[in-house]
Order: sequence, then C-alpha cells, then structure tokens
Amino acid sequence: MFAPRVSVGFILLAAALGARAEQVVVTVNEISATGVGAAIGTVTLSDGPNGLIIQPNLKQLAPGEHGLHVHTNPDCGAANNAAGMAAGGHYDPAKSEKHLGPKGEGHLGDLPALTVAPDGSATKPMTASRLKVADVKGRALMIHAGGDNYSDQPKPLGGGGARVACGVIK
Repeated sequence: MFAPRVSVGFILLAAALGARAEQVVVTVNEISATGVGAAIGTVTLSDGPNGLIIQPNLKQLAPGEHGLHVHTNPDCGAANNAAGMAAGGHYDPAKSEKHLGPKGEGHLGDLPALTVAPDGSATKPMTASRLKVADVKGRALMIHAGGDNYSDQPKPLGGGGARVACGVIK
C-alpha cells in the first residue's frame, strides 16, 4: 500500500490556515454630553501573533494624535453631563491604578495612540501586545480629544482630555 508523504511544514501551514483568529468589528460613533451621535467608521480588532491588532477605518476626527483606550463598561452614553462617562474608567483588571502605556506594567486599557491624517481619517494599524480580543469583548473603545503621554503627570490619565468618540466592543 502506498502512503503519501506529508511534510511537517505543510501540516503546520494547514493548521494555521484552518485556525481562524478571533475578530470583531466595532462601530465607532461621535459622542457628546447629550449622548451617542453619528457613526464615524469602524475599528476591526483581531488576534495576531504579537497581540491585539487594531485596524481603524475612521473619518471626521481632528487631525493629530488621540488617546485610544479600552474602558471598562460597554456603554458609550453620557453621564454626569459629560460625553462617554457611562463607559467608566480604563480597563484595569489587576487594579494597578497606573497609567503607563500599552507596553508598561500599568492598566491594560492603554492602547497605542491613534494617528489621524490631515483629512480627518485614521487608517494606520496598531498592535497592543498585552491584549487579545477575548480580553476586550464587552467593553468600550474610547477616543479622546488629545494625545496621550502615558503618564499621570502633568495631567491624569495621559492628558487626553475629553471623550470624543466611542464604540461598544461586542
């Protein structure tokens, strides 16, 4: 009887192609003190070999860098007369209460900064090495008005300021 020869490399390739990385598409909306507004695009989150891959496809944002975080609650609504406050604080399962950036040893809610082009679009992919899709499901993805210095000095939570856009990660 003839037994076909199959290389180990072929088996590994077939296994890799057969195993699909988890992926979720998050619709991101403008937010204000009165609630959730119009959609401004999507962010696709998927598991990659080096962590959570964040692929934005956004428009109508102010050009420059913006703080991007995972917040605890899956709610983008306003609270206490402020945009997006129903999302709660940054995702911090270990209760580190430290804002040290996506590669630091602080909370897990810090993501790489979102870079917005002069035309208001954001399409540059990023990776958050300490997270997977399963970690962020059932939470909120928040975009802040300003950049993030990944420190609590001179302003708390990286100084990103107001919450301007948000999406629930389902």
